[in-house]
Amino acid sequence: MRKILIIDDEVNIGLLLSKFLTRNGFTVDTAINGLSALEYLGKSSYDLVLCDYRLEDTDGRELLIKIKESHPATGVIIITGYSDIKLAVELIKLGAYDYITKPLYPDEILNTINKAIDTQQALNADTNERSAQELQKGKAAKATYLQDANFVAGQSSASKELLKQIQLVAPTTYSVILTGESGTGKESVAKAIHENSPRKDNPFIAMDCGSLTKELAGSEFFGHEKGSFTGALYTKIGHFEMANGGTLFLDEVGNLSYDIQAALLRTVQERKIKRIGSTKEIELDVRIIVATNENLGNAIQKGKFREDLYHRFNEFSISLPPLSQRGKDIMIFAQTFLELANKEVNKNVLSFSSEVEDCFLTYNWPGNVRELKNVVRRATLLTETQEIQLKALPLEISTYAKSAVMESSMQRTVEKPRDLKNAALEAEYEAILNVLREVNFNKTKAAKILNIDRKTLYNKMKAINLDT
Repeated sequence: MRKILIIDDEVNIGLLLSKFLTRNGFTVDTAINGLSALEYLGKSSYDLVLCDYRLEDTDGRELLIKIKESHPATGVIIITGYSDIKLAVELIKLGAYDYITKPLYPDEILNTINKAIDTQQALNADTNERSAQELQKGKAAKATYLQDANFVAGQSSASKELLKQIQLVAPTTYSVILTGESGTGKESVAKAIHENSPRKDNPFIAMDCGSLTKELAGSEFFGHEKGSFTGALYTKIGHFEMANGGTLFLDEVGNLSYDIQAALLRTVQERKIKRIGSTKEIELDVRIIVATNENLGNAIQKGKFREDLYHRFNEFSISLPPLSQRGKDIMIFAQTFLELANKEVNKNVLSFSSEVEDCFLTYNWPGNVRELKNVVRRATLLTETQEIQLKALPLEISTYAKSAVMESSMQRTVEKPRDLKNAALEAEYEAILNVLREVNFNKTKAAKILNIDRKTLYNKMKAINLDT
């Protein structure tokens, strides 16, 4: 279970955060000052520290330095009641994952915490020199890494082309559009571009446009001044200002409403913003990378996305291939995720059984790299030996793989040309296979639905090698 230390001298805020995070599956300790926080850190290890900037005996900056010196593997998020862009940039340079201003919004802080922990764990797993990782059956494969620990480029031709494009565009100032199915790793690619650019020492700020409401968009993008609207109890720094000097990553940009797109266009053109409620213009030097799983060309034709904004973003585009087109990479990714999962749950699982590898290579991975990562994490947690077995996989994956094997066997058995007898056999075997899928290959249930006895079902399956 992920463990968090909250440091806040306002006891009520610490208690509320503790209850909220506990309900969301975290183990939480709370400290009211820097001294007690360091005592907690000396006795236990934490995935993340959530620290208020102003404390009675120190401040967030000094505490951040101490934490990073003695506990470099622990992520840190600083919380404050006021905004200062220079301070924010300084904190991030000192090792903080992010800087959040009050008031705290539950969904926002939960999302930031999860991303911070995932990022820190990936960084902890990375080393300066990477040796080839041994795969089962004595084979070895080596992943290609850029400077960003979250990005792993495989050995398939699609992955090599992706790596080449990242290396080509990273040193430039071009805005980039990343396209691809959900779960293909667009944010990891965006981070890899940033980490291999001259901006790498400045902030990388990610923003999910898919969950952004029209009412909050202006404040999230550009920030607001205290009292500028009802509920604006504090000054808030927007994402553009936070990313100044660095890179702003806008995920699911196709979901933005048309009027928000207009405001974005002005900002991209003029490279200036004003916080809501302020007359002061803030100069921007921000590289923009956007991502979408939609076809923006179709959205333009339907009047849902501005063509002028599209061309501002589209100085360079990269299409991320789905995992199903990167067959050579699947086990490389799986081994990498296994290493990360081992660190996460403190295990030493070394490899995958041949049956699991066959499943991974057969499955179509509709959730792409994200799905593979989640499957490996789950399997690692369930595995008590040094090798992940088939029983640790979700049923839908083993079922899909079994179906694919059976279909292939059926196609080989029912020969062409398709005379009436063969057509009838093919229809019969297809019906059997469909029912087996519906009942997750429970032969007793399948026989009952097909209105035949188990022996007859076994014989029919055996006749075309479906008795796997």
